[in-house]
Amino acid sequence: MKEGVIMQLTTLCYIEKEDKYLMLHRVKKEVDINKDKWIGVGGKFEEGECPEECLLREVKEETGYTLTDYQFRGIVTFISDSWVNESMHLFTATGFEGEQIVCDEGELVWVEKDKLMELNLWEGDKIFLELLQKEQRFFSLKLVYEGDTLVEQKLKIYR
Repeated sequence: MKEGVIMQLTTLCYIEKEDKYLMLHRVKKEVDINKDKWIGVGGKFEEGECPEECLLREVKEETGYTLTDYQFRGIVTFISDSWVNESMHLFTATGFEGEQIVCDEGELVWVEKDKLMELNLWEGDKIFLELLQKEQRFFSLKLVYEGDTLVEQKLKIYR
């Protein structure tokens, strides 16, 4: 078992515009668990933050955008034998203002939703991206990884 933090709290957001998501291609950091993967934007909670505060701060830091309309879509629990377990608060956003900035974690690219599965994604991300596409209201998804391999998944959809 990994020492220290039991569960890292994070947010992840898929910002929508014209049937596209703003995706972050993680190519800038040498040491990065998401190296060369495509993900949404977000990050780790800071002391005292609630999910919405973390979401707004992380989106602003990574994109330059201030969210004006967003929805809490689900919780994704990552269990791993290789990295700290994570409880990720998943959001989508349809309203934002401001000017896009250069992200120091990777390249920000607007990607058509029907092209997402062609990208280099984590296997578990494909599951929750499909749920987002299907407009599921709220869900809890548990993803268990051994190394980079998804070995188990459990899904509960709330109505």
